[in-house]
Amino acid sequence: MRIDDASVTMFRWDDIPPAQYGHLNPSAGGSELGLLELRTDQGIVGRAFLGASFRSARLDVEGLVRHLLPMLQGENPLERERLFARLYGMRRAATLRAIGAVDVALWDILGQAAGLPLHAIMGTSRRKIAAYASSSTLSSEGAYPEQALMLKAKGYTAYKIHPPKGGVEAAIRVCRAVRDAVGPEMVLMIDPAGAFRLPDAVRLGRVLEELRFHWYEDPLGEDDLHNYPALRAKLDVPILATEYASGGFEIMGTWIERGATDYLRGDVAVKGGLTPCLKAAHLAEAFAMNFEVHHGGNSWNNVAQLHLIMAIRNTEYFEVLLPEAAQKYGLLRDIEVDSEGFVHAWDAPGVGAEPDMDLIKAKTTTVLR
Repeated sequence: MRIDDASVTMFRWDDIPPAQYGHLNPSAGGSELGLLELRTDQGIVGRAFLGASFRSARLDVEGLVRHLLPMLQGENPLERERLFARLYGMRRAATLRAIGAVDVALWDILGQAAGLPLHAIMGTSRRKIAAYASSSTLSSEGAYPEQALMLKAKGYTAYKIHPPKGGVEAAIRVCRAVRDAVGPEMVLMIDPAGAFRLPDAVRLGRVLEELRFHWYEDPLGEDDLHNYPALRAKLDVPILATEYASGGFEIMGTWIERGATDYLRGDVAVKGGLTPCLKAAHLAEAFAMNFEVHHGGNSWNNVAQLHLIMAIRNTEYFEVLLPEAAQKYGLLRDIEVDSEGFVHAWDAPGVGAEPDMDLIKAKTTTVLR
């Protein structure tokens, strides 16, 4: 089998509802996604999406088309590990998001060639997993307990807070209000997205311990390897870091060695594909740690990651980032949470997702080769 053609179809994502996450500027109105297609001489097409509601694929597609796609011409896509090593070596010329899209498309080809869903190829560990709803940064403190109660009524058993502006005091008030609203049974997490320095991170962490929060995600700067060990030494609530840590999946060994986090974190966009996420999950498992999978940024990535989650034992949840209308786009069928708060394995070969080609054709801005 050989790759004999590759293209990226750029298409508009319109009418995105306003959403903000931490210090990122609000996303609203429109963005642009890219549909990557790797075509083989045996008629199999491997696909992936590039981009997100808050990040246009334009930011990543130049390096993809200029540097990565020419490397793949004539290559055997089933030699995925060898190709990933070459792709990952191109980080000076292409972004990890671009590398990740190619890696996901190569896995998609492998699954289709084998006639198996990706979770079966990786080694199925489960058939369903609990989902948690992950808030955006809401406009008022009172909106958080209201949202949490609404989600609990829909069947969610876990809720993560992206706290509002207002510093540590506002975060503490929101955490107390949400816990009071939902009661002791609902699992709660928080992600300040690197908003705090050590003293305020410790102060909030002690409140989280009192309120029995399940994890404390990215309280400090994404590369603060000096203060994360100190924070972890002062708190009992589990620390979850490495989502945006510089250095790709390889730097995670340093985080483990320094005792800087309780759990590892990543997704196919920010770590460069399914391959490095699977490696990181197995690394974490060797140290009796979880690898929690972050939202993938677009619908295709999330389906790909659902396979990863079904294949690894050391992860607890599937993240549903809100509002869903700012996260789901471009598929004929998307992932849904059932009435008991679970998402379930997909069993079609490869990634098993179907792009909405009528929508993509209607929204196409350009096709790149």
